[in-house]
Amino acid sequence: MTEGYHDDIKNALKVLREGGVILYPTDTVWGLGCDATRSDAVRRVYDIKQRADSKSLIILVNSVTMLSRYVDNPPDIALELAEMTEKPLTIVYDRGRSLAEGVKADDGSVGVRICADPFCDELLNAFRKPLVSTSANISGSEAPAFFDEISDEIKSAVDYVCHWRQNDRSRAAASSVIKVSANGVIKILRE
Repeated sequence: MTEGYHDDIKNALKVLREGGVILYPTDTVWGLGCDATRSDAVRRVYDIKQRADSKSLIILVNSVTMLSRYVDNPPDIALELAEMTEKPLTIVYDRGRSLAEGVKADDGSVGVRICADPFCDELLNAFRKPLVSTSANISGSEAPAFFDEISDEIKSAVDYVCHWRQNDRSRAAASSVIKVSANGVIKILRE
């Protein structure tokens, strides 16, 4: 890894621990991220995106162990799907816990992705808490495929912009999203 990679991890961690918002590369698209357990940080993400409070946010974790600390009784089938999928998969679970207001939906459900990206994995491992991950765009506008498509308005609103993968031209897509209910019923929300 390059020196910039490690500087980004260090600087992003400092901002996250202070309740700030980062702009960072994920296993899908560039995202706005913050401590998913801090209401003040989550509120800033909503403000930056100009997003309605009624829309919940997904979180990234780096393991089933971390997921189990923030989801009540995740169904076994969901854990199996999360571990065996080869492409990014966000799973909506019936009940989240120990998360900031605005992360969970009104019904208490929460969308979680176990992130396999090396940068996110290292960041999550060092932070030891889940990160909010939402596309780096103003609500209603198209999610940027590359860093240079992110608006200056978004870039100037965050507390730290990661340098890692800014020049990456690999086309990424949003994750698939499924809902797995406690009874094991699976519903596809986004392919």
